[in-house]
Amino acid sequence: MTTNDSSALSRRDFIELGSFAAAAAALPKVSHEKAERLAVPAEQQAFALEEVTIAQLQDDMKSGKRTSRAIAQAYLGRIAAMDRQGPTLRAVLETNPDALTIADQLDAERKAGKVRGPLHGIPVIVKDNCDTHDRMQTTAGSLALEGNIAEQDSGVVARLRAAGAVILAKANLSEWANYRSTRSSSGWSGRGRQCKNPFVLDRNPSGSSSGTGSAVSANFAAAGVGTETDGSVISPSNACGLVGIKPTVGLVSRAGIIPIAHSQDTAGPMCRSVSDAAIMLTAMAGVDPRDSATAEAAGHISDYTTVLDANGLRGARIGIPYVRAGTNPTVDRIVEDAIRVLKSLGAEVIDPAPIETAGQLGNNERDVLQYEFKTDLNAYLATMPPHVKNRTLADLIAFNDANKDREMPYFGQETFIASQARGPLTEQAYIDARAKCIELTRTKGIDATMTRFGLDAIMGPSGGPAGLVDLVGAGGGGGAGSSQFPAVSGYPHITVPAGFHFGLPIGISFYGRAWSEAVLVKFAFAFEQATKVRKAAGFIPTLALS
Repeated sequence: MTTNDSSALSRRDFIELGSFAAAAAALPKVSHEKAERLAVPAEQQAFALEEVTIAQLQDDMKSGKRTSRAIAQAYLGRIAAMDRQGPTLRAVLETNPDALTIADQLDAERKAGKVRGPLHGIPVIVKDNCDTHDRMQTTAGSLALEGNIAEQDSGVVARLRAAGAVILAKANLSEWANYRSTRSSSGWSGRGRQCKNPFVLDRNPSGSSSGTGSAVSANFAAAGVGTETDGSVISPSNACGLVGIKPTVGLVSRAGIIPIAHSQDTAGPMCRSVSDAAIMLTAMAGVDPRDSATAEAAGHISDYTTVLDANGLRGARIGIPYVRAGTNPTVDRIVEDAIRVLKSLGAEVIDPAPIETAGQLGNNERDVLQYEFKTDLNAYLATMPPHVKNRTLADLIAFNDANKDREMPYFGQETFIASQARGPLTEQAYIDARAKCIELTRTKGIDATMTRFGLDAIMGPSGGPAGLVDLVGAGGGGGAGSSQFPAVSGYPHITVPAGFHFGLPIGISFYGRAWSEAVLVKFAFAFEQATKVRKAAGFIPTLALS
């Protein structure tokens, strides 16, 4: 199979970095772990900005130690050294050829006494389904949308630029946000091919925000933007050892984001720390006239950095619906360890606190997504520049059939075909399915459980350890996650690193009622500060388990 050359990185502005230290940090060890390290070339080791926080970068720029340009150069050099050579993560589809110019402009603003806020001059990577009005394309990873240069920024990118962020690059992803096939490999796209997990390179980064997860975990940028319909921020954050926030639907604008389904779609931050995620979410949240769902957010937007309290779990009531049945002892152990941490921090843990409607959704979510995908995608495609030829879902299906060798070498497009067969959103089957989703996940689901037990939040596993990349059998998720009910309900969900299994990260989740982001951020920060689980990725080629 031939890799498409259009996915190659732009290296015009790359600056070679020659001051790396001699050895990379070792991968965190766990009992019984035997792992063979990758021989990483010296120039890729001990990255000067490894695991640096947004606050630390701001301090460096304030003191004059670094400029935004120098920070952007460093990250671009890291991408050049590691994305298509060395570990070959394939986390990035293209870099912004104007990134250094933008950084220079922000440096000039700072010198003139204008600092826009905590993101001023900070390089951020965004998923390649978010429109950027620059020289980068927006393709959802598909060859069918090559040449789609957006005529305006997506709402979330516009807010990040206004906050002073440098949009550094577009991240690879599971093509079409993992909504083309029922057996796709997470992290694979026609443009970028298979993205890797930076902790262990033959493991899947999960998806669909695979490239964002891999890139941020590998220190390719200070922070990242992912999108989720069901699990696509939470699952790759879990697999790549990150903090990920899936906000309440409507808190962050979806305008200019290639959609799956308006009932569940949202963008969210993916970062190496809760504080960085809080900074990002604060910048991303806001009312946008281009997305009517954001109108309801007006009274709920907050500065999420103000709730960062290491004692934030004291007195909290946390419910545990997760049943430790022994089918996944690794995840059971992580959850039990997390419960002990919660109790030690003064939280009252209600265990069990079952969601009575769990397991009752049947095919209702599937039906809603298939109906909405056809309608919502066709509406987005109509906004593209006229020269982009594939402008309907039917066009995409025909393009994939005509380009099977490049677009469908491993899996097909049965989800596309099923969605194309659906009718308009006025059909009773759609209306009934959506009503059932709301009833089971909101009214009788999360809301009912929290009221019954007097909860401030619900906690569960974010997923299991990353599975092996398997292009033949497909897949890549870790299972045992908590994404479905907060996703279908449209309610907020945050994952935070909680442990390791043979060097593979595993997170725990906090979720709750609509617009409760501040509460969840507070709890996640307290947990993070007490545990400090996050470690730098080690780029191990494979686990030696015997």
